Amino acid sequence: MKSICVFCGARPGNDAKYLRTAEATGVVIAQAGLTLVYGGGRVGLMGAVADAALKTGGKVIGIIPQFLADKEVEHKGLTEIHVVPSMHARKTMMEELSDAFVALPGGAGTLEEIFEQWTWGQLGIHTKPLGFLNADGFYDPLIEMIRRMKSAEFIQDELADMVQVDDEIHSLLARFRAYEAPQKRWT
Repeated sequence: MKSICVFCGARPGNDAKYLRTAEATGVVIAQAGLTLVYGGGRVGLMGAVADAALKTGGKVIGIIPQFLADKEVEHKGLTEIHVVPSMHARKTMMEELSDAFVALPGGAGTLEEIFEQWTWGQLGIHTKPLGFLNADGFYDPLIEMIRRMKSAEFIQDELADMVQVDDEIHSLLARFRAYEAPQKRWT
């Protein structure tokens, strides 16, 4: 594993613990010698995770759609920045450049991005680990919903188990390193 894609809020949230989680994530990723891949913004948790990784000496790759770069939310101090034409192009490039995906606290965009990677994993488009950094129980209701989808038999056990959950970034990265993708559904 060489790179981790982090999906997280473009806002800081209403509690400093979310900001601390983002900063700790950036530090741990950099200290582990991993490249941080993220949405390229300078605001909210996105900016915090990137700044923390950079201050720790890490490599940070941002991928931002042109319309957001035009609104001046692009982070100007990254190791590498890619300005792409659309959100779809952004997510495709994130998948191509990343070996794993983690969702920190965030909103609809964060969920959409991590769920698309989960779907791609289920379909066999990639075999990369993904998970939620469940800071202070932020994702507890969502994890319960995944359990409910599993118990209602909308997703199989092995597909539900693709989603790794931890409240510490160190142990989540350890789970990623030990991850084995399930058999492809279609061959």
